[in-house]
Amino acid sequence: MKSLLITALFLASIASAFARLSPLAPAPDWSRLGVFQETITKDDFVTLLNTVYAPGGAWQETIRVTDDSAIIKTGPNSSPILLKFAASRASARAVPAYWRGRSQIPMEPGKPLAGLKIALDPGHLGGSFAKMEERWFKVGNSKPVAEGDMTLLVAKKLVKPLEALGAQVFLTRSKPGPVTSLRPSALKKAAAASLKDKSEPLTDEALRDEADKLFYRVGEIRRRARLVNESIKPDLVICLHFNAEAWGDEKKPELVETNHLHFLITGAWSAKELQYDDQRYDMLVKLLNRSFTEELAVTNSLAKSVAQATGLPPYVYNSPTAVHIGSNPYIWGRNLLANRLFSCPVVYVEPYVMNSRNVFARIQAGDYDGRRNFGGVPRKSIFREYADAIVDGLLAYYSQRP
Repeated sequence: MKSLLITALFLASIASAFARLSPLAPAPDWSRLGVFQETITKDDFVTLLNTVYAPGGAWQETIRVTDDSAIIKTGPNSSPILLKFAASRASARAVPAYWRGRSQIPMEPGKPLAGLKIALDPGHLGGSFAKMEERWFKVGNSKPVAEGDMTLLVAKKLVKPLEALGAQVFLTRSKPGPVTSLRPSALKKAAAASLKDKSEPLTDEALRDEADKLFYRVGEIRRRARLVNESIKPDLVICLHFNAEAWGDEKKPELVETNHLHFLITGAWSAKELQYDDQRYDMLVKLLNRSFTEELAVTNSLAKSVAQATGLPPYVYNSPTAVHIGSNPYIWGRNLLANRLFSCPVVYVEPYVMNSRNVFARIQAGDYDGRRNFGGVPRKSIFREYADAIVDGLLAYYSQRP
């Protein structure tokens, strides 16, 4: 047994040596795509690539499509794999997935969310890590604004109402701070490799900053992804966030008038990103497990409820890193680590600009019962408004099960 383990580790190290990988990413096991043979037609495969996952032909350097199959690059020194297409939708094999779409979850009288298994992912870390992750600011003698603490408060406010409606609810973290046991001190070699890959100078300050980022942006999210995919195995993940505009000098942050809302689902890989073997593999898993249809449908419902509750206009990206999805002005596709690593449908929520004057005033008011006036408008606490709107959107969507 020990010799087999040593052999496996040796082979894995060889695979890693020949693979081009994102920071802290394991070398992909391409054989696992075998379960998707003949589960998708050529037309559906190409349409999803062109409109959602790799628009503008970004996929064409690493994936070649023939009449009956896709020939997929697996690495610089490895043989490509062949993914056979289904001849038609009617003849396509069933898609294997641990999650269930709305139509697959049985209804229960009086419990409109019965059977739904949902994971709430409170974005960022908060607590003593909020400054490190640059999701913290303070204006004068105000209370500090820490996104990670606020997303956790919203997540906890969601648990009871969702459970009362019948859902099983899990949190990827239940307190401030990281889930991962990794720390920046253990990521110095990875930080050096990351900077080298980006052709950036290896100064002491750059290495320190990169190790910090690998800890809270990469190691932490990868740990949450393992928790979601291997332990929780939910039908849906909701990534809870607050947005922000640039606030300038961190010692004297600026408040702005701008305020907006948007939602993100997995998409918009660039040709450069698809040169990384792990990212190409992750994109194909998301495309082939067909989570897009469910992601878009539930996001449409949540966008309607959150936009109605907040009154916020849609944010508009002016960048090739995002692609507008469907006809809903609030929904965009982006290649973010969290929404690509969670294998099930993922909704990434980005309401409220934290350093907007009106939002800042509401954050300073904290959580409270009833309503208070802000700009002449009576409002719930910002945390309850956020949580209630998510519940309303989920209720509207999953109540329509057959």
